[in-house]
Amino acid sequence: MTKTLISIIIWLIAGIFFLFGALIYTIALLLFPPYKLHGLAKIISRIIMLSGGQWFKVKGQVPNKKNGPYLYLINHASLFDAFMIIGGVNHYCTGVGAKFQFSYPVWGFLAKRYGVIPIERGKIKSAIGSLSKLELAIKNGTSTMIAPEGTRTLNGKLGKFKKGAFHVAKNTGVTIIPVALIGAYNAKKVTDWRIKPGSLITIFGEPISKNAYANLNVEDLSSLVKTKIAELLGNEDLTKDSL
Repeated sequence: MTKTLISIIIWLIAGIFFLFGALIYTIALLLFPPYKLHGLAKIISRIIMLSGGQWFKVKGQVPNKKNGPYLYLINHASLFDAFMIIGGVNHYCTGVGAKFQFSYPVWGFLAKRYGVIPIERGKIKSAIGSLSKLELAIKNGTSTMIAPEGTRTLNGKLGKFKKGAFHVAKNTGVTIIPVALIGAYNAKKVTDWRIKPGSLITIFGEPISKNAYANLNVEDLSSLVKTKIAELLGNEDLTKDSL
């Protein structure tokens, strides 16, 4: 009962801060494009996490914008994931998001205005089109984020990686940054509406340059990245079910 009450209070507080942050960001978008508003998005993301009962920390070397663009590949843990990336990087980056999310009030509007590219799960032709747009963004100098699992984990472990992100890497030669999101699964499981107070940690791994994966095929590159993320998570055994 106590945990439920605490969660209700957290949802109310976080909801208020989310709506307030969304209003401020929407007004700012009337004056500036999203790539010029990363500082504001970063502050809002950190405030939302804090209002959601989470203490946020960043570990590892945060990539420098001047050496980009980058392809951030993350483990998909919970609804905090996007805030953990935006709150951790020092520059604007876009990504792909499930198409159904764009129908959500407020969130869908913000995702669209932020530049997130909708992707339809289970429809290969549509997904290829979305990834092509992502490749174009990279070629134009914009960093991007993808969760290769394609969906949030149900048990806290890394799932099977889909190949799309690695085709994007091979087609663009972008520098890959493995990223581990720790604490997000425990904070808000996809199977439980409650939010558990705790800490969220975004860990940036060592960059994987084009030269480092030039001779790897898509499957081997996927396995390499999954291993790197698992090592950052501290669970190397999670790579056993790779592709």
